[in-house]
Amino acid sequence: MSNLDATSLGTLAVRLNLLSEEQLRDAWDELDTPTPEQLVRLLERKGILSAFQGAKILKGDTDGYFLGGYRILYRIAAGSFGRVYRADDPRTGTIVAVKVLRRRWMEDPHKVELFEREGKVGLTLKHPNIVQILAVNRDPLTGQYFIVMEFVEGGNLRDFMTIRKKLDVKEGLRILEESASGLAYAVSKGLTHRDIKLTNILISSSGTSKLVDFGLAELTGDSTDDDDATVDRTVDYAGLEKATGVKLGDPRSDIYFLGCVFFELVTGRPLLEATKDRYQRMARGRFDCSAQLRSATGELPPLVISLLERMTSFEPSQRFQSPAAMVEAVRTVQRDVTGEGHKSNAPTGPKTIFVVEANSKLQDVFREKFRDLGYRVLISLDAGRAVQRYQQQPFHAVIVDAGTVFEEGLTAFENVMKEAEMLGLSLAGILILNDDQASWTSRVRKRDNVAVLVRPVTMKQLATKVNELVPQEPNDE
Repeated sequence: MSNLDATSLGTLAVRLNLLSEEQLRDAWDELDTPTPEQLVRLLERKGILSAFQGAKILKGDTDGYFLGGYRILYRIAAGSFGRVYRADDPRTGTIVAVKVLRRRWMEDPHKVELFEREGKVGLTLKHPNIVQILAVNRDPLTGQYFIVMEFVEGGNLRDFMTIRKKLDVKEGLRILEESASGLAYAVSKGLTHRDIKLTNILISSSGTSKLVDFGLAELTGDSTDDDDATVDRTVDYAGLEKATGVKLGDPRSDIYFLGCVFFELVTGRPLLEATKDRYQRMARGRFDCSAQLRSATGELPPLVISLLERMTSFEPSQRFQSPAAMVEAVRTVQRDVTGEGHKSNAPTGPKTIFVVEANSKLQDVFREKFRDLGYRVLISLDAGRAVQRYQQQPFHAVIVDAGTVFEEGLTAFENVMKEAEMLGLSLAGILILNDDQASWTSRVRKRDNVAVLVRPVTMKQLATKVNELVPQEPNDE
């Protein structure tokens, strides 16, 4: 408590731009020789001061009320590298969240560089399931580094689960789909999250899921004093990636840890064993969660178990290869398990066809013909590229000319069709064979969405067959 009397305290508050002289006069009119505490409580009741500001002014503090022109209202959260405050813009009244880098990191040029760089990258992310970053700056008066973000009225998933304990599968799938959509968008901009955990997924008052803190995980390093996390996910990422031999920033690591979050949402218990022992946390065996998933077999629908197995597979090659592919799979499970979600099992996005063709002249013909029919056309002479591209972003149709890519084309065709079936997505497949390859027809599994054509084949026949096999959306008719 300071030694200021009520008059001096009021004068200080006006000088600090916490209130106007008119507001102070109105307060005096309501009180008769108030104590400093009485004056502050009245200003708090009127909404002129926040409790945070009131406590500071009573102590006689003269700074920490504003940052970069934003008025600090109260602290929302604190972690090992920063504190987050609710603030507003006095000029417009706009409510924002301000993340402030802790003073101990201000002396570390590398941490400052990371904070500013990742914040600036975040400025480019504009997606309904990602908390939008509005500004990255340094306060000229205090020298503090800060990031201004969209304020999400609500709480994070840890707070949510403290109250709810466990969510039903329908609600868990909705949160998973929205979070995965945010990840897919970020990857399209060349950015992975690196710190997926309950506290980094916010739930707004309207129920929308929003990812926060993209790319800021490296700031926390290997610290274990983070009062915002029981288990520091950054160490978990390092342990998983070391055990599986993938490079830093592999998007499949985000997929794995989003699977861990989803498991906890729908079962009420963590998938990874929680421990603060660094060696146990980095142990290879800790990341093989197959036994824990089997224990939930009777608890969750089979399709949900399959989805979790794919997301949290120890082998990165067995996980979804991109967040976009994961989104498609989640939507399929939503439709089958809940009867809701996307009604069509066709991939989202523009109607796309992938062509495997080694002949450059035929490539040009394919490209021109299917563009005229409204398709986005992807072409490769590498047959294996069809599967890789489908895992990253599913397409609507595939044409493989085994007449020019030979045996590799037949293998790739079957693999990409199997990948579509595994994701529960419709994929029109056409395999073109030369006359001397006609016997290969028997090696292609019969499916309603597959056609095997033996030369001679005209482009008109091919286009007709594609249109027959590609599911027509209502807006296509």
